[in-house]
Amino acid sequence: MTEFTISSFNVKNLIGADKEYYTFQSYTPEEHAWKVDWMADQILSMNADIVGFQEIFEEEALAEVIAETNRRGAALNEAVVPGKDKRYHRKAIFKKLGFTPYDETALAFAPNVNDTGKPGQRRPGVAILSRFGFAETPEVIQELPEPVTIPLQELGGGDAGHFTISRLSRPVLKARIPVGDQVITVFNCHLKSKLGEFIRPEGADFAPESDLTQYDAVGRALGAMRAALRRMAEAWILRRAIVDELKQGRPVMVTGDFNDSEHAVSSEIISGETPFKNYAWMLRHDAKTPRDRYSDEQDAYIRGEMEALQLVSAENLFVRKSLRDMVYTTAFGGVHESIDQIYLSRHFHPDNPEALGGMEYFSVFNDHLTDGSHPEAPYNKLASDHGQIMAHMRLGGDKSRAR
Repeated sequence: MTEFTISSFNVKNLIGADKEYYTFQSYTPEEHAWKVDWMADQILSMNADIVGFQEIFEEEALAEVIAETNRRGAALNEAVVPGKDKRYHRKAIFKKLGFTPYDETALAFAPNVNDTGKPGQRRPGVAILSRFGFAETPEVIQELPEPVTIPLQELGGGDAGHFTISRLSRPVLKARIPVGDQVITVFNCHLKSKLGEFIRPEGADFAPESDLTQYDAVGRALGAMRAALRRMAEAWILRRAIVDELKQGRPVMVTGDFNDSEHAVSSEIISGETPFKNYAWMLRHDAKTPRDRYSDEQDAYIRGEMEALQLVSAENLFVRKSLRDMVYTTAFGGVHESIDQIYLSRHFHPDNPEALGGMEYFSVFNDHLTDGSHPEAPYNKLASDHGQIMAHMRLGGDKSRAR
């Protein structure tokens, strides 16, 4: 039996000191040092085997945080892990108290192709940290080999134009990670945010909708719609890559900032379609009479095909198992919700008799979050505005324990 943990960590704008990442936004050396200190403590507390990071502007800044985490972990081990000269050094508790450092070669960084490096107009990438290394060179999905054109249709069948996407707003990092006797495909993503997309007229300094002194409610709503359309298109690109892995029989985990809750359309695009309870009740797609329904054999086939390609939320499994109903990774304006997710393929589902393993527990590190409707304190500014989530996984052994 192999136990491991996988986590998602939106760090909120990690970059070196005195570097303007967004307009007029940068960290002083002292602020940067505080952020490194806070992040190292968070990573040390999680002690996760696989970490998917979002909002990383520079690989060097993340490497600095990991190095600091390793230094603190070494000091912790020196203090709490007894040497072999102590007769009690084999006690199981010391396995939990000890920290295994992260190897420098186990970090993969995907810079954002939209990042020109121009101060004030930077664009963040993503990264994956793995104690197990990588089975092969990780793959970055952002610039598409060919643009994807999504045809749209008027109600009644008329042509309604199309939406074309040639690159994602932020990269998706795909890594095949060896864990125990398995190789798991891990996707780390950061989908388009809910911030509106406004079109700047040629020659103008800014889009009219950006001027809040001339508030345009309808125009800003249209910008939100554009952002949602892009987010769903990015979710479909990710879904296509997930299905390709699943059809090859590979176990899959997806981690990251979805910028939407579990039941949002974009999240459901990623997780896949939920089967209807019984397709034998449903009219066939080619029905000629009211009695033309799918057979019991076809019902079993349809459900099997859908379930084989479906992902399940680790948070959802935890809520089902623990009877706990309050998990959140963001807090703003009185709304507490989970937009950071870990999704698992059927290889880890407790209802699958052929599962490779399952989830033992689900942790949320959100004590640092404060409601964004309150005035921001320095702590808010420098700590992440996201909680961290972590799934405690097991390969092999008694699969019933995950129920």
